[in-house]
Amino acid sequence: MKQLHKPASARRDEEIPMSQNPPYSPKALKHPRSLPRSLNYLLKEQRLLFILVGILIGSTFFIIQPSLSYLWSASSGPRIPRSHSFSGNGESVSLYDRTGVVGYDENYRSKYHNGVGRVPVGIRSKRKRIVVTGGAGFVGSHLVDKLIARGDDVIVIDNFFTGRKENVVHLSGNPRFELIRHDVVEPILLEVDQIYHLACPASPVHYKYNPVKTIKTNVMGTLNMLGLAKRIGARFLLTSTSEVYGDPLEHPQKETYWGHVNPIGVRSCYDEGKRTAETLTMDYHRGAGVEVRIARIFNTYGPRMCLDDGRVVSNFVSQAIRKHPMTVYGDGKQTRSFQYVSDLVDGLVALMESEHIGPFNLGNPGEFTMLELAEVCDLWAPSMIFSYLMMGLESSS
Repeated sequence: MKQLHKPASARRDEEIPMSQNPPYSPKALKHPRSLPRSLNYLLKEQRLLFILVGILIGSTFFIIQPSLSYLWSASSGPRIPRSHSFSGNGESVSLYDRTGVVGYDENYRSKYHNGVGRVPVGIRSKRKRIVVTGGAGFVGSHLVDKLIARGDDVIVIDNFFTGRKENVVHLSGNPRFELIRHDVVEPILLEVDQIYHLACPASPVHYKYNPVKTIKTNVMGTLNMLGLAKRIGARFLLTSTSEVYGDPLEHPQKETYWGHVNPIGVRSCYDEGKRTAETLTMDYHRGAGVEVRIARIFNTYGPRMCLDDGRVVSNFVSQAIRKHPMTVYGDGKQTRSFQYVSDLVDGLVALMESEHIGPFNLGNPGEFTMLELAEVCDLWAPSMIFSYLMMGLESSS
């Protein structure tokens, strides 16, 4: 048999140690450097010199700039109106412009010390962000006007079931006013400081039209707004009603009176809905620590009332405008109290800003019989017609 032999060259390759023939690498061999790479980068092409010059120029600018600003303000004076901020006791007074603090004025200490001089409302406290549910309604729109006038940012939530855009259209161009068409039965996410919860049909004509919607607004709507107040830490005010007393057996009613109610009547969707809303409000206060306020509103009248909402003042004014006989039910000796809408709004704001929870009755301690009210409406019918026409309410034949 023939024996196979490998070529001699192949045997010589096997005999060469691996250390003498290093493996191939595509990377170029690095040459050792005597200086660190970062330091070599700074020294190369005089980069270090440029860095030092830049630091010197920047330091010079920051040292000289405050002096230049002072000299410029002293020579040319402020070019924009300043607003003034000061404490009530006169301890610190600062002048502000749009760029920050620009000076100190001792004259304001003497002028406003111990409360001397008028302090604008918007300066005394931080501007609040407030949501008003039902803000396009009769009472809600007046509340929005007051909050806007004192300098707050207001968000109105309304589904226009009973509210009207005409009540807030005059605020449409105001940058601190926002209108959202939304039903409070559905949740909504906002960031606000205070919540005025007024959303609910309030007249018999409206809440009897859709009683299920009325009680859902009172229960689900209040739950959603209380949940929002809990999440964001906002203060919550519920506008309840004197109807929580039902058909009361005592007059006038005190807040400690629990009422004489009918849970299955045609008005129960409103009465019991508001009672449940009060219950939820207090449960959130006791169980979740939500800051709450409860106001029980009595009969209110004023501009922007719906002419046909079924309330006694609206009925009498409507009949006077249309030159119809005034309708008085029963013997006319039943009594009611009436308050003007601006007084109610003042009470709501005062309650919200106070440290009292309530419930509080907001109304007029003086009561009138229906016969006395009809006589007053008949006597002042021409003035009422003029007032309602000026409100933009059109009479129908």
